[in-house]
Order: sequence, then structure tokens, then C-alpha cells
Amino acid sequence: MFVEPKAMIHCSDCEFFHRDETGRITLTCDPFATIKEPACLLKWQFLKISQMVEAYQATLRYYQKLAPMQDKLFRAMERELEEMNEAERWKYEEDEDEDQQEDQTTEPW
Repeated sequence: MFVEPKAMIHCSDCEFFHRDETGRITLTCDPFATIKEPACLLKWQFLKISQMVEAYQATLRYYQKLAPMQDKLFRAMERELEEMNEAERWKYEEDEDEDQQEDQTTEPW
């Protein structure tokens, strides 16, 4: 007995299919309750992965915009730290001088 396979419905014919004015497709189906066919789950997974990739790419574009500002900020912070170290170097030089004087005044055993 041969059973003819049921024709798969097209997503565009499904009530859970929506396309916005930019052409972006959205499936509002719930993969745990309203999936009509096995292929629907694969399509839903594909769309979710595509959304994740879009979000990642948007994050990368944002980071690329921030990169020049971060570079400037890091250079400014490095200059500030170098200036602080330079300004406080005299403290350490005095400590080193005192240590050397103490070493010279103590007699070796």
C-alpha cells in the first residue's frame, strides 16, 4: 500500500508567518507547541541563528565606532600614568639614597 506524502505547507501560507515592510521574515510560532511540520522547526532554527548573527554584526559595528575613541582614551591614560610616575619619582630616589647611605654606614660582618 503506497501512501502519497502530504504536501508541505509553505511558510507564507502559515498564520505564524509575518514579513515586515523591509522584507524581514518573522515566525511567531512556538517551537514547543505550534510547530505544524518537522521542516518548520528547521526553518525556525535557521531564522533564530540569522537573528543571532545580525545581533553579533551590529555589536561589531558598534565596537568599530568605539575603537578610535578607546585608543585615544588609552593613550591619554598612559600619559597620565607616566606623568604621575614621573612626578613621584623623587620620593623613590630619596628612599634609594637613604638605603645606600645606611648600607655604607653599617660595617660588614
